[in-house]
Amino acid sequence: MRVLHLHSSFSAGGKELRAARLMNVFGSGIEHSVVSAQPGAHGAKVALDPALDVRFPEDFPSLQGRPTPLRLLCLARAMKGFDLVLTYNWGAMDAVLAHRLYAGLLHLPPLVHHEDGFNEDEAGGLKRSRNLYRRVALARAAALVVPSRRLEAIALGAWKQPRRRVRLIINGIPVAAYRDPPPADSIPRLAKASGDRWVGTLAGLRAVKNLPRLVRAFAALPPEWHLVILGEGPERAVIEAQARASGVAARVHLPGFVPDPSRAVGLFDLFALSSDSEQFPISLVEAMAAGLAVASPAVGDVAEMVSVENRSYVTPPGDEAALGWAMAELAGNPALRATVGAANRARAQAQYDENTMISAYAAVYGEAMGLTRFP
Repeated sequence: MRVLHLHSSFSAGGKELRAARLMNVFGSGIEHSVVSAQPGAHGAKVALDPALDVRFPEDFPSLQGRPTPLRLLCLARAMKGFDLVLTYNWGAMDAVLAHRLYAGLLHLPPLVHHEDGFNEDEAGGLKRSRNLYRRVALARAAALVVPSRRLEAIALGAWKQPRRRVRLIINGIPVAAYRDPPPADSIPRLAKASGDRWVGTLAGLRAVKNLPRLVRAFAALPPEWHLVILGEGPERAVIEAQARASGVAARVHLPGFVPDPSRAVGLFDLFALSSDSEQFPISLVEAMAAGLAVASPAVGDVAEMVSVENRSYVTPPGDEAALGWAMAELAGNPALRATVGAANRARAQAQYDENTMISAYAAVYGEAMGLTRFP
């Protein structure tokens, strides 16, 4: 079986790591070809099982450019010879349109599209032109998979997708792997000293994550608290500059990407998000599974994801002062953190284990290919 993955980016972010996890679980009987719209952005490959047959073709037509008929035809021809095409986010939408236009003529394999959220260019609101483009491009997709109820509503409403095409699959993780706290030196280049407390987050260092906001909200916490940001991306220098400007450079740490979050998240004492846009962040589920209280803006499905006990600390989007208040309230009360964290862990165990997610993806892919079982 040959599966083609067309990503907006294959950097080490939530959707990419989920795709890698699914590839690992589906096993070695599949040949995967992975293409990134951003050339060379293959950071998530570190999460792939080395036993898999995964290729990163350099001669695949660019996913970026003007959607001219000739360019779209080239993209469509490059999909021939595969058994299933999986596309991800806006950066792969030209390929979805190419499939829409030429699938019948070229006898292309079925296509399943995945939408996980928006970058900074749509964080403040959807673009009408992109809504229209998606409506047209997705017309021949076998399925459109979304991880959040907000995205489900957008797909059915703004993108005018039929109910039968839209599949809501909630992100899941191996919850049991987060039960026990990892050793203090589990994060490369950073060890937790006795008496230190950590506010932590996992995020690609991208503008839409608005990590300078998190630095500013953190800055008022007592000196024993440190901010640990796990991830890589183009905004590293901006975050470091904000830490210096806020006078907390010595307490803000960016050790880089961690391929196994279960070996890191349990070292946090408090989890925080500061994004302008999220849908169903996997990092939040990981924090909940580790028994952490969460401070976050109410973006995407965050307020519904956390336990009832945690919802008072999910603040209005864009309200930096409120985020700082939530962090301070939780940081200053260990008993409150423990109570809220225990409730979050129970909710993660009940709602977000990965086995349900894996079964749902296998069913969608199998149905698209006309199989009773995938792979």
